Amino acid sequence: MTAAANSFFFPWEISLIEALQAHLPAALIPVVSTFSMFGEELFMILIIGFLYWGLDKECGRAIGLNVLLGNVWNPMIKNVALRRRPYFESEDIQLLRVVKPGADIYDLSAQGYSFPSGHSTCSAGLFGSLAVWFRRRWLTLLCVFVPLLVGFSRVAMGAHFPTDVLFGWLCGLAAIAFISALQKRVRSRAVFYGILLLTTLPGFLFCHSEDYFTCMGLMIGFMAAIPVEEKFVRFENTRSIPRTLLRVLGGVAIFFALNKLLKLPFSSAFLDGGTLPALLVRCARYALISFIEFAVYPMAFRLTAKR
Repeated sequence: MTAAANSFFFPWEISLIEALQAHLPAALIPVVSTFSMFGEELFMILIIGFLYWGLDKECGRAIGLNVLLGNVWNPMIKNVALRRRPYFESEDIQLLRVVKPGADIYDLSAQGYSFPSGHSTCSAGLFGSLAVWFRRRWLTLLCVFVPLLVGFSRVAMGAHFPTDVLFGWLCGLAAIAFISALQKRVRSRAVFYGILLLTTLPGFLFCHSEDYFTCMGLMIGFMAAIPVEEKFVRFENTRSIPRTLLRVLGGVAIFFALNKLLKLPFSSAFLDGGTLPALLVRCARYALISFIEFAVYPMAFRLTAKR
């Protein structure tokens, strides 16, 4: 599928990626590739779920909102910059970790745009939030190191330019700083959420990539779930690791099950068509999944509550 795209980069970025791939031993490619998972959707769900469902739901709410806001801002910037990925610019650069398996790597509608890096935004938002919330020296060091690994992986795999990674980190950290500053000035949750939505809703006017509608849906569902949980559910956290793991496993299973179930009324051709109605359905699907995960699913925790 043909999509609008821009080509811009510093020459040193191409040289650096080519050098990394030329000197990266084949045996290490799978290892370096796995570093990317620390900035992916499933890992984000696991960490936020572990915090929200198990350890500390206030922490889970705060970190979840930081990560989701950064992940909505990211594709908004991508849909303005429309930057092609590095392997478009040099025959010596390979894409060693495909964004969407099974799709043509030169299909921008499937593989997405390059600037800024979504993995880097997610990792900076997640681990930056963990460092700010817990304020442990060893954890802060870890929370600096892991996003560096993610950024290195994205560059070495040929998926991103170094400047994509740098601005991805800045996007994730900017979301943390913006929410922190806003919370100090706005006491009303409705106004607070309204301001956050005002920074993200314009994307409906110009974004045409799935990642925006996915993350927008997740954030809308998350925002709707929090007051409902507080008023009607009020589940208790648990310090029991087995119970926490059980809750996380249940949450992950429900996430994937709902994602499959909610696709059933629609044809694959429609869902993969990239049309505005398909993207809006995607947004609604993820909003419903997020709401169920954070407001409805916790009702089941009384089944594993300590008696």
